[in-house]
Amino acid sequence: MFRSIASLAVIAICSACATQQDIDVTTQIEDPSLSEDPYLWLEEVEGEEALDWVRAQNERSLEALKANPVYAGNEAAAIEALTSQARIPYGVIRDGMVYNFWQDDTNVRGLWRRTPLESYATDEPDWETLLDIDALAETEEQNWVFKGANCHKPEGGDKYFCMIALSDGGKDAVVNREFDIESKSFVENGFVTPEAKQGLSWVDGDTLLVGTDWGGDGSTLTESGYPSIVKRWRRGDALESAEPLITGQASDVGVWPFALELEDGRMLEGAVEADTFFTSTYWLIPSDGTAPVKWPVPPKSTPDSVYQGQLLVSLQQDWAPEGQANTFQSGDIVAFDVDAFLVSKELPIVSLVFRPDEKQAANGVAVAKHGAILSYDDNVVGRIASLTYENGVWSKQDISLPGSGQVGIAFADKDAQTVFLNYEDFLTPDSLLSYNSLTGTVGPLKSLPAKFDTEGLVIHTREATSKDGTKIPYFVVHHEDIALDGTNPTLLYAYGGFEISMRPSYSATLGRLWLEKGGVYVLANIRGGGEFGPKWHQAGLKTNRQRIYDDFIAVGESLIEMKLTTPEHLGIMGGSNGGLLMGVMLNQRPDLWNAVVVQVPLLDMLRYHLLLAGASWVDEYGSPDVPEERAFLETISPYQNFDEDADYPTPFFVTSTKDDRVHPGHARKMAKLFEEAGKPFLYYENIDGGHSAAANQTERAKRSALEYTYLYEQLFPDPAE
Repeated sequence: MFRSIASLAVIAICSACATQQDIDVTTQIEDPSLSEDPYLWLEEVEGEEALDWVRAQNERSLEALKANPVYAGNEAAAIEALTSQARIPYGVIRDGMVYNFWQDDTNVRGLWRRTPLESYATDEPDWETLLDIDALAETEEQNWVFKGANCHKPEGGDKYFCMIALSDGGKDAVVNREFDIESKSFVENGFVTPEAKQGLSWVDGDTLLVGTDWGGDGSTLTESGYPSIVKRWRRGDALESAEPLITGQASDVGVWPFALELEDGRMLEGAVEADTFFTSTYWLIPSDGTAPVKWPVPPKSTPDSVYQGQLLVSLQQDWAPEGQANTFQSGDIVAFDVDAFLVSKELPIVSLVFRPDEKQAANGVAVAKHGAILSYDDNVVGRIASLTYENGVWSKQDISLPGSGQVGIAFADKDAQTVFLNYEDFLTPDSLLSYNSLTGTVGPLKSLPAKFDTEGLVIHTREATSKDGTKIPYFVVHHEDIALDGTNPTLLYAYGGFEISMRPSYSATLGRLWLEKGGVYVLANIRGGGEFGPKWHQAGLKTNRQRIYDDFIAVGESLIEMKLTTPEHLGIMGGSNGGLLMGVMLNQRPDLWNAVVVQVPLLDMLRYHLLLAGASWVDEYGSPDVPEERAFLETISPYQNFDEDADYPTPFFVTSTKDDRVHPGHARKMAKLFEEAGKPFLYYENIDGGHSAAANQTERAKRSALEYTYLYEQLFPDPAE
């Protein structure tokens, strides 16, 4: 399978991988908006004046929210839910051992640990702690946040080689340090990389492929702040003497390493050059030292894994391979023979693996020891199927599951017979199912007790009609006997970008802090996401983005038309790209909502490409440097469209000082506009926390308590009335 290959939609706005220093406004790229922006000083992340303003806003907002009688109960319930021992310890299997990262109220930073698979299946597994992050942080006097373990056992080897990623306070930038599992210690004189947003992949026990900030001065980074060079680093050599393999362009989003592991254990070295956010060139690096060769896949595609010698590829564009009779559609999964390509360096015959219909979307293929498993959505409900390949023909067989909830692949590996499946919905707690790839049987492995009272709660699926006539599905969760009188406090959530799907999921904090109190929850599947495949996403790119906002407005209006709620009792929430959605909704329809939670947002869309990872997202939003695209961005950018005379609802801005992906200056500057106009707003900036705005479960619980207290204040009927 591909090891350490980047999923760019997750990397750039939902996960981690390159480096960036704090912003110095004196060194920004020249931009015409600079002379018109009086609040650039708020972009100085650690600037004294900026942090003084942040602390003052935090103090004011925290005092106001914590004074509400519901806050203390919200915080206690959220902490109990998020730090409870009653959680499924999801993990990965290595040589019959399940590895898991665990956080609770005692282990706030967390434990990396393992247990035998047989023990894991019991109610009380016998866990062996490998690395205690709380103890490490205390010993080293560092604000460490665990960001994952990258482990590899070479074919025929008897041990795993691991790199542990550690972040300062939750930033995307990490330090990687080699760790020995058996001695439970970091390897003396082992592999160590300096702090950077980076990617690495094991080739064998003594060789890594690395993409990082070579030299630490930013000169080897792209304009997006990600690595532009991948090198081969051998054990015993200094990092600076690593062998260059692939060098990208400054205009690329980034270049990351990967190693393609074939079923017989061979490792093919490679790199992915993300030319734009949604187009990539995949390079094969021959072991004989000859020049890199392009993998023959289209720019908008994602290699998934190898099964029975076939490389499976997910398409995000139509494809007609030259000289072949078959043609393929965006959203298809296709395959071709790997060894045939390695011999000829040309594209072999391509076959169709899976073609979704208009209501389906493929999520990819995972490979286990005895089979391949397809994950796909069918009308926003997860499905799992086994794949077979015989005589050049692919077929699938849906795997029978105990119910009709949401399902996804939690773990699969070519060396493990067992596959873990996650199963849940809005009202059904997570269940971990075990799928035996040899026998095809599915059985329960672990399940959670209910964490909130679901008695009387029901789930409905509905559709709204967007401005252009497109039907937009959404889920509604509420008590079965609510009155359609417009008084129901309702929270509407959406994301709408980067082909990321919003699916039903179980949330103890949502349940305890909102549904139990009588609130209604709505999840909208607006365009921009991946619920119905690449076309659903691509319909809202760049200058077509208003469609996404029209979809969201249509759902809000639909809720009001059915008299489920009214603007007085309707609130909205979204984070990151969803935070941009919230900012646009503040401007375009301030009359439609009475609460807006704006989490880690993009808001200054005329400067976003100059801040942190922003340049990597121009394929999604359009570029302020392209006149036509800038003209559109000027019409929707929340910061530039703020109207001091508008009657805005009171918004709540949430961000993090250590967010090195979406710059906290976005939220700061927008909040400052409200302050200068004398308009009410709330603001909370976690000094730690990275792009999630929380560095650990306790901080996440406190942030949730603040958000739901605000929503309660704004949306629930006044008991005195």
